Amino acid sequence: MAKRFKKRGGGQGGKGRHRPNDKKFPQKQARPQPAPAQKAQAPGRGEEKKIPARIVSLSRNFAFARPDDGGEDVFVHGDRLNGAFLGDQVLLTNLIQQEKGPSGEVAQVVQEAPRLLTGTVELGSFGWEFHASAAIRYGLPLAGNSLRQLHSGDKVQAEIQKSGRDYAALVVNRYGSGDSARICADAIIDEYQIRREFPPEVKEEAALLANRRVTEEECRGRLDLRDLAVCTIDSASAKDLDDAISVSRTRTGFKLGVHIADVSHYVRPGSAIDREAMERGTSVYFADRVIPMLPEELSNGVCSLNAGEDKLTFSALIWLDMEGNIEKYEFRKSVIHSKVRGVYAEVNALFAGTASKELRQKYAPVTRSLNAARRLADILKARSRKMGTVDLASSEPQFVLDENGVCVDVMPHATGESEQMIEQLMITANQAAAMLAKKHQLPFVYRVHEKPNPDRVDSLAELVTALGLNALPLAHTGDIKTGDLAAVMHQAAGTPSERVISHQILRTMAKARYDTAPLGHFGLALEDYCHFTSPIRRYPDTSIHRILSLWLKTRNRQECLNRYQGFAQESASHSSECEVRAMNAERSAEDCYMAEYMRAHLGEHFVGTISGVTMRGVFVELPNTVEGFVPVESFPNSHFQFDGVVTQYDETTGRKLTIGQELPVKAVAADVSSGRIDFIYDPEN
Repeated sequence: MAKRFKKRGGGQGGKGRHRPNDKKFPQKQARPQPAPAQKAQAPGRGEEKKIPARIVSLSRNFAFARPDDGGEDVFVHGDRLNGAFLGDQVLLTNLIQQEKGPSGEVAQVVQEAPRLLTGTVELGSFGWEFHASAAIRYGLPLAGNSLRQLHSGDKVQAEIQKSGRDYAALVVNRYGSGDSARICADAIIDEYQIRREFPPEVKEEAALLANRRVTEEECRGRLDLRDLAVCTIDSASAKDLDDAISVSRTRTGFKLGVHIADVSHYVRPGSAIDREAMERGTSVYFADRVIPMLPEELSNGVCSLNAGEDKLTFSALIWLDMEGNIEKYEFRKSVIHSKVRGVYAEVNALFAGTASKELRQKYAPVTRSLNAARRLADILKARSRKMGTVDLASSEPQFVLDENGVCVDVMPHATGESEQMIEQLMITANQAAAMLAKKHQLPFVYRVHEKPNPDRVDSLAELVTALGLNALPLAHTGDIKTGDLAAVMHQAAGTPSERVISHQILRTMAKARYDTAPLGHFGLALEDYCHFTSPIRRYPDTSIHRILSLWLKTRNRQECLNRYQGFAQESASHSSECEVRAMNAERSAEDCYMAEYMRAHLGEHFVGTISGVTMRGVFVELPNTVEGFVPVESFPNSHFQFDGVVTQYDETTGRKLTIGQELPVKAVAADVSSGRIDFIYDPEN
């Protein structure tokens, strides 16, 4: 039996996925090469100014360092690395602007990166070599005391050691064949230092909570909503149900109830479970597994809002008018009894009028609530569009694995009406929680998304113009508004450039992150925003539940500050780091699964769309979201020149290869270990 796996729907409302800009964005960043960003300042050789940077690429005789404040990567000759290695934080000095870009030298290594890397081993002409998955552009010889019984192509973990003036790799762990995406995912988990197992003390605490039932004593003092028409709506495979809804019509609009698992009731500050959850920061989603933030006894058990059971919740009760404006809100500790375990596909069928009699009977207890929720979500979506929220095209992949865990199909993951409905309701609850915190000036963990850098807006404008669209909405780069980006996206809608423009807008916008200051959310066009709705899967949500719980109990701002000001800062900072780590690991694993799928289709012909252009060739994305590289050398009798933005020009024939253009290709190579897929131009297709 083939196993269909799609990641838990995320998006703006935060139903679990890692999307730094809080939209359902594609997994891969866009490939277009925009106009160069602001270049690193190049003082003369006599000056002592030192530029903080990180080594991002290491070759045998040189490296590249990326300044922390942006700008072009700096070339560093091997003799001037001063012992710096890939990933090290360094201070650069003696920067010189040359024709091909800035060069400099490492004055000091500020912080060493981990020397434990993953990669593959190959038996070459001069013996065994380690080829790192990271950006080390040459093979390192194996140290003499490496593991035995290695096979060429094995995925391994190696400790990088200094060997004279060079480096050697001591293999300390062998995962298996690098031709298996599942094996590569194992290595990626270790590469990103994602914790697989829970420590014994965490397991002991979790065991004490397993099968725990809600008692009447726990319900005392809580808002009793057990008779309310509450339901959860999730994917069919989901087990960690952390949000439920109830919606009713009022005389002036709607009353929305978003009922969230009261994780903070079970995860006490300073407990082993709490310390481990904060360390993990988030659940991590791979094509064949989920690495949870909380033990299953909590995530799938006592905290999960299973239908037919009394559950402790933290409810956001929100009254909205007929235009979707929040009139008032109230947060209460509550107890619910979910009437239906809803499934997205089933609710979509109900809304489409194609549901069977059995399905209609299943949802009968909550039909009125669902219809009101549907109407409210439509109003909220219209309001969001009016505010200028950017609706970007999504190409999130969905993987189909066979019984052996091998990827046999890849397809774009489409969201239906019920997914979008839940997203809108979660956004509203998140907004209300942030409004409460800001109103009372509580220590808090906000979800912030700042305005894009003007240089990035300039690069986007250049791309928009090159694609024949009107870049006038981007003219006031210093005061860019969300609606300006939405206007550009509206132009591209339905055109071959839609997905590319969507990707580039994503690159233009800053990454969303967590902060203790209410800086607003540019992408959602909201002044107040946080993550309140997924405490089973995200530590920031658990953090603010804890803070709001104290506020509801004491109504004492100073006590909240005394207890949680430092905690909020630590949670915001560490959670942002964990989110980036999880996102990068997920993307790396997805590349491997895509390559595994394409390996079974080598020699086959496809028609894709050019999604990016570089000096060496073009990236082509297939309709199923798989992306591969086409070198310009694969075009016969041609001499292409890159315009530096979106197009390769053939000086021989005048032909153009530009973003958004369809291109026939043939799959010729797929390396699972690196996730690299190669196409060639296929004129006979």
